[in-house]
Amino acid sequence: MNTPPPSLAELVPLAHVVAGRRAADKTALLRLLAGLASQATGVDQASLAAALAARERLGSTGIGGGLALPHARLAALAAPLGWLVRLARPVAFEAVDGAPVDLVVMLLSPEADNAGHLAALAAVSRRLRQPDIAAAIRAAPDAASMRTALIGKTL
Repeated sequence: MNTPPPSLAELVPLAHVVAGRRAADKTALLRLLAGLASQATGVDQASLAAALAARERLGSTGIGGGLALPHARLAALAAPLGWLVRLARPVAFEAVDGAPVDLVVMLLSPEADNAGHLAALAAVSRRLRQPDIAAAIRAAPDAASMRTALIGKTL
């Protein structure tokens, strides 16, 4: 498959930006993310949660600074999709720096598109690792402002 990855604007539509959600722990957060993805894709929530948890067993996707990039590749998807979630309270996530996570970008990609998946992950990671970008997402008053901070342009 190996199609070029979508832009951040294409990857994370406004409908996939959520603020103020709560999760008790990492497992609950993965279930929350799977629920959001299930609503948008029609893929079974349990299957999505299992795919995200399987990836986490390989090593935490908590990249430090309160950020996590959980991701999975799924046969049922035709194109990559992303979600931006700002939690009401940070949760322990076994991140590389040990800090709890409050900003999450979940990425789901077609199983056959490894290159596109890696390129999309890299693009999201580069953007989120900029301290001013993460700060702007945290300070944003609403979902549209969060998305604008992530993608770097207005809607």
